Amino acid sequence: MGVSTGCFLLAGALAAAALALGTDIAGAAQRVTLLVGGAAAVLGAVLLRWGVHLPRTGYHVVVVVGTGMVTTVAALAPSPATALATAALYVFVTVDVFFFFAPREALAQHLLVLVAAVGTLWSRGAAWGHVVTTVLAWSVVAAVVGHLANRASEAGRDSLTGLANRRGFDAALDAAVPEALRTGAPLSLALLDVDHFKRVNDRFGHAAGDELLRALAGECAAALPREAVLARFGGDEFAVLLPGLRGPAACGLLEQLVAGSTRVGLSCGVAQLQPGEEVGDLLRRADSALYAAKSAGRGQCRLSGGTSAELVADLRGALAAGDVRAHVQPVVALPAGRLVAVEALARWTHPVRGPVSPAEFVPVAEASGLIGELGAAVLADACAAAAELREHHPGLRVTVNVSGRELTAPGYPGRVLRTLRECGLPASALVLEVTESLLDASSEVALRALAELRRLGVAVAIDDFGTGWSAFSRLDTLPADYLKLDAGFIAEITTSPRRAGMLQALLALSRTLGLQVVAEGVETTEQADLLSRLGCPLAQGWFFGRPVPPEDLDVPAAAASPAGERAGQRAAVGR
Repeated sequence: MGVSTGCFLLAGALAAAALALGTDIAGAAQRVTLLVGGAAAVLGAVLLRWGVHLPRTGYHVVVVVGTGMVTTVAALAPSPATALATAALYVFVTVDVFFFFAPREALAQHLLVLVAAVGTLWSRGAAWGHVVTTVLAWSVVAAVVGHLANRASEAGRDSLTGLANRRGFDAALDAAVPEALRTGAPLSLALLDVDHFKRVNDRFGHAAGDELLRALAGECAAALPREAVLARFGGDEFAVLLPGLRGPAACGLLEQLVAGSTRVGLSCGVAQLQPGEEVGDLLRRADSALYAAKSAGRGQCRLSGGTSAELVADLRGALAAGDVRAHVQPVVALPAGRLVAVEALARWTHPVRGPVSPAEFVPVAEASGLIGELGAAVLADACAAAAELREHHPGLRVTVNVSGRELTAPGYPGRVLRTLRECGLPASALVLEVTESLLDASSEVALRALAELRRLGVAVAIDDFGTGWSAFSRLDTLPADYLKLDAGFIAEITTSPRRAGMLQALLALSRTLGLQVVAEGVETTEQADLLSRLGCPLAQGWFFGRPVPPEDLDVPAAAASPAGERAGQRAAVGR
């Protein structure tokens, strides 16, 4: 808009100069015409340079000023012919408004131009036939240009919401990414997904779903800054391009949008453009962040950590060299404290940076497509370690976390079984841990993979139960053998009688359903003793031992109670 309007003003300035110097305008009228042309040239140059920063309402003022300039020059014309020639400049104004303004706004501006043009030409003595012909000609030209512009813009517009569609958004993204990389300006991309949208369509019909999407589009547009590009990708997914915002700021803005959504729950993934990154990489990281938000329980916003090329390359090299290892944390039976299982946790020591937190390199693996290789490496190392540990702890099981991306990969159950055979470990010794929200968000492919593995003897544990929207009513439908209670749930059992009562009810219900309960995050004597009294069968946490390399695992002989084992367990924690 700034470029087009600026060019129209510069063209008008040249036309004013031609009228002043090449027609019968003279004296004061000539000087005023040249002055108006000079003002138009200055305003046009300003818009060409800084027009991008002018708000849309400012362009309405510019159009009114342009109309006034043309009217002033036409009113000074010494003859009807000169006035008619000047009136041709009104076409610049009307093309501008029909091209860029909404229909009602464009029509209002066009009526103002019509009144100014007809009044001025009539006052300068132009014949009514000449007036009608001139006004009709540039009005039709402007209307046709506006119609063609609207038709062209529809190719990049979503017919349901009026937002940009995937094609329009891709065009904006393809233009914004090279510019941001060239200038170094921050650029963030967000993907939003409506939680459980299918339920709306199934329960209330597709018309209600369409109305919900239209209302949501309006809410999002009102909550976003003016320079943001909001698009509907299709279905119930939206995309937001946020130029000038870094990842944390963009995530904070989207978190407010998610929290303020009153009509439906939203999940969001955000990624900031990294140096040297391509459009496809940015989209893939935003999609991975969205997947993480949905897997973590929905209704939240996740920020991609950004995958620098160096860290990705280092992680890929570490996986190839076998430098990503599985450390193990004891899982004990209560009340005796006997070791019955270990949980495998990925650990990576960088040759320069030292130990790298899983909170950093696991998202990098997700975003860079290395999560399958990471999962396979940890599974193989964990199974090999468990095979050795079972020589001293017969019947020991090993639990390994698995992501939704791994479960949906073709042939995943077969790869798990091959790993077990290569390590000499029976399928009954392996427990795969998944989150409850992952099961809810997973496809039929993932659920079928879990069902196949359970049929072959591998057990499944639901991790982090007790967070978000976990519900007792879901326990009979979860495809699981173990229930791992989140550390946040366990942290309050000694201070909240209601929480302890909930735990007791959950334990009784789990026994009825044949589920084994594992209490995670046990850190104090009081927690361990209360869990024993309530009848919790299994527990893990720093009270029983920190994650250590398998060869350093040292669990004391079983005692009569957790309190009786305290000294030995603290020794294990110290390791």
